[in-house]
Amino acid sequence: MTPPAPLHQAAAPLKILFVTPEVRPVVQTGGLADVSAALPAALRRLGVDVRILLPGYRAAVGERKKMRLCARIGDIPEHGEVRLLSAGLPHSDVPLLLVDYPIYYDREGGPYLDAEGHEWPDNAWRFGLFSHVAARLGSAGSPLAWRPDIVHCNDWQSALAPALMHFMPGRTAATLMTVHNLAYQGVFAPQFATRLGLPASSFHMQGVEYYGRFSFLKAGLYYADHLSTVSPTYAEEIQSEPLGFGLQGLLAARKQALTGILNGVDAERWNPASDPFLPAPFGPGHWDGKQANKTALQQTLGLEVRPDRPILGVVSRLTPQKGLDLLLAAAPRLLETPVQIAMVGNGDRDLERDWLALQARHPGAVAAHIGFDERLSHLVEAGADIFVMPSRFEPCGLNQMYSQLYGTPPVVHATGGLADTVVDATASAVQAGEATGFVFREMTARALEHALLRALDAYRDEHTWRRLQLNGMSRDFSWDHSARGYLALYRSILAARPHPPARIECSAVLP
Repeated sequence: MTPPAPLHQAAAPLKILFVTPEVRPVVQTGGLADVSAALPAALRRLGVDVRILLPGYRAAVGERKKMRLCARIGDIPEHGEVRLLSAGLPHSDVPLLLVDYPIYYDREGGPYLDAEGHEWPDNAWRFGLFSHVAARLGSAGSPLAWRPDIVHCNDWQSALAPALMHFMPGRTAATLMTVHNLAYQGVFAPQFATRLGLPASSFHMQGVEYYGRFSFLKAGLYYADHLSTVSPTYAEEIQSEPLGFGLQGLLAARKQALTGILNGVDAERWNPASDPFLPAPFGPGHWDGKQANKTALQQTLGLEVRPDRPILGVVSRLTPQKGLDLLLAAAPRLLETPVQIAMVGNGDRDLERDWLALQARHPGAVAAHIGFDERLSHLVEAGADIFVMPSRFEPCGLNQMYSQLYGTPPVVHATGGLADTVVDATASAVQAGEATGFVFREMTARALEHALLRALDAYRDEHTWRRLQLNGMSRDFSWDHSARGYLALYRSILAARPHPPARIECSAVLP
């Protein structure tokens, strides 16, 4: 692949503060961490001066003596001194800025939940402070010499920043608010609006008020200069019920300031020709490796080793959103065709129990691995014949892209990023050489079953199946492609707001 051309050398690089509550490999609970690692790296390859702002979690800060102190911020309401540390993101050239406030972030457990799985009771304070620091770094009162052109906020945990910046005196950076999943909104008691530094006038339907409560996400969506989400179809879906989750009116009103840009995939981590998690590499023209991975998958999960038996693969969180209850309902009839089912995932306890029960009823034909296992997730993508992803809604989704790159045509519901990335194998699409999978529209077990039967019919036609595999494996889902979309968006946001170039300065190594 030809490297992307850098920005013109004579122009000062765009400066982006990428504000995120998680980033791989430091801290991860979902796909946002992958995005937060890959997109800034791709932007830097395009010549953008991007730095990541992250809460100073225990896993992130590690040994403070290896960090550099960039600044001290002492006048955030109801907080003492906050320190800003500088480090490098592991395995990356992207600079990392950490909000060091140990009473909030230096804890056992995850970034949002404690060790028992309960939300931290002070999350409003924790991410309110995080948003305050982001806003300060994008304002004229920043303690750093490096000043971003855009503060790019991600999900509710950073969404207070655009609102805070709106009410700050003097010039601030432009703001972009990206929604990765609108279902998570950061909703708290109404008094937090003023306690976290917003004026009382902001607590209004035309502001941060959300059905009588205070919503971080609504604050970002209302006050940010521009909004984005992670696929064009999802950008349309969230402007109406049911996927607007109560914010559809606001989003529809701001549709001219709303852009959908597909996420990309990490081409180094997800390449069947060089994937270190696979027992056998493969690619177009080297199909023996895919068959070897199928055998390894059957052996690993305790499925009957049958080269002729198509495997339906699933890698997913087990939540109602993911629609796997439909696959459970369709499974008895599908298993009569016959097929095997390999599922790797965890989440809802009832769904975990139902999958284990299905495995018990069909030993050797159904394997349910409860828990996340990265090696197994790669092996399912490579060893399965058909990937199943019947999500009720899916802002972007990544596994349907992985499966295409791994020669495993997906069966997906026509929603969000699934609709944007999978070309249904209609007769005309197959003839045109465009088909890459199978799409169903009605969210029912019968519709899913019908789509899977279509896939199984195609699987039995070796010529058609090979064309589907090759079409999928040739798709460009790279982050460089996605990053160009963000670069164009940044430039459009800044068209009337040029900023002078600046540099970051950090002080001495901490003692």
